[in-house]
Order: sequence, then structure tokens, then C-alpha cells
Amino acid sequence: MPFDTLALVGVGLLGGSVGLAARRRGVVRHVVGTDHDPAVLARAGARGILDTSFADAAGAVAEADVVVFCTPVDHIAEQVLQTAPRCRPGALLTDVGSTKAAIVRAVEGRLPAGIAFVGAHPLAGSEKHGPDASDADLFQGRLVVLTPCRGAGNDLDRAAEFWKALGARIRVMDAEDHDRALARTSHLPHLAASALAATVSGELLGLTASGYRDATRLAAGSPDVWTAIFLDNRDALLAALDAFRERLDLFRRALEAGDRAVVERLLTEGKQARDSV
Repeated sequence: MPFDTLALVGVGLLGGSVGLAARRRGVVRHVVGTDHDPAVLARAGARGILDTSFADAAGAVAEADVVVFCTPVDHIAEQVLQTAPRCRPGALLTDVGSTKAAIVRAVEGRLPAGIAFVGAHPLAGSEKHGPDASDADLFQGRLVVLTPCRGAGNDLDRAAEFWKALGARIRVMDAEDHDRALARTSHLPHLAASALAATVSGELLGLTASGYRDATRLAAGSPDVWTAIFLDNRDALLAALDAFRERLDLFRRALEAGDRAVVERLLTEGKQARDSV
């Protein structure tokens, strides 16, 4: 490092933040990108994220040393497989998908010789989206989970160095283990926030304050992006929902019984878990 050229496939919040971080930290000399929406490319150019934009991914990746796929999780594997033959030998491919197992399964063993893919999930983001929300410091001190294909070897080291250079901390996990864990720590919270937000409407919205806003912030995320995540990780998310429902049932039974001690114990357990973060 530094790499000469970084290609971004998808230039929304995360893609734009990767570009800004790489540019500010001197990780790359040139940043190019593509997006399905020409207006996004125009805004990314105006923000100084991209040096050059391309109408398609094949053009964007052709001269890149590292390619980061920043599109919904149900598109990433297909895009990797379609663009890999257009990449230069030695190119490193990675991504920002919130689910990993299906992507790794689809890509593993199917790439041209000399082209490597190392799955990555930055535990960083926002309910906001688009290049206008991009932040060069988004990954500073944040954890990026890497889920390599079998036999990644030196390619895993290269991917770790790339993400570290953007300011991140690194943890390596099996893709299936990652998805089971993130179903509880990320996907379930988003689902719960959405469900909670939808229970309040009409005139009641005028009675909301910081509690409602804090608890439902995640519900403002892109429905398109999160639908893909939920469906891609549905088995693990269903298991997480079962655990959440059990906890809600404990509250319900305690309230029905008017059991103050149990209600307080449940609230204390929740507070202790939150305070430990």
C-alpha cells in the first residue's frame, strides 16, 4: 500500500465513505466508481469522492487494484462474478454487505486465477443514505468483520491492511457464525425499531419525544436495503425473533400478574446489558 486505483461499485453512504476515507488517508491515488443511479454519481463527483465515474461496473473495475462492492446484499455475489473476469491480475475484491454466508458460498472457487475476494462487513453506518451522507471518519475505530473464502492466505492479510488503513479494527469470522451473530446484534434491532415505529401514528406522533426518536432511529433506514438483508439472513433472524419474543412474553406475564419484582428484574437485566456496551 498505497494502492493506485480504488473502484467503488455503488457510491451511497458506505461506498462514498470508503472513497473519502481512502483519499484522505492516502490509501489510494485514484478513486473511480459506478452506480445504477446517474444522479448519485453526479453527487459523488461533486463531493470529491470520485475522480472518474463509469456507466457500468465492468468499466469501473478494469484498472482497479482494489474493488469494494457497496450494493444491496442480494446483488453483491452476482456483481463479483460478473466483474471478476474484467479485473486486472492481482486485484483484491471486497464488500460491505451486512450478510456474508450466501455471498461467500456463491463466490468461493468461482473466480479467475489471480483474483481474490474477501468478504467484509464494516460495523459502521447510519440510517442516512446516499453520497451526501458519506463521512471520511466513518470507519475510525470501528470493527470490520472479515469472512474470507477458503485458502485466502495472503489475500486475507491484504484485505485486513486495506480496512485498517481506513481506520478500522479487524476481526476474522466464519461467514455462518457472522450471520448468526449479526442477526441478533444488528438485524433484529432494525426489525424491532421498525415494528415499534409503526405502532405509533396519527395524532400520537405529536406526543413523541427523545425516547421514541432514539428507539426508532434505525427504522429510517432504506427499506430496499434492509428487505434484502432480512430475507438473505432469514433463518438466523427468525431464531433471533424467537429469543426476542420469549423476552417480550416474560414482560407480558409479569405485567398480567402485576409482579413488580419480575418487571424490575427484567428491566435491570436490560439495563445491565446496555450499560456493558
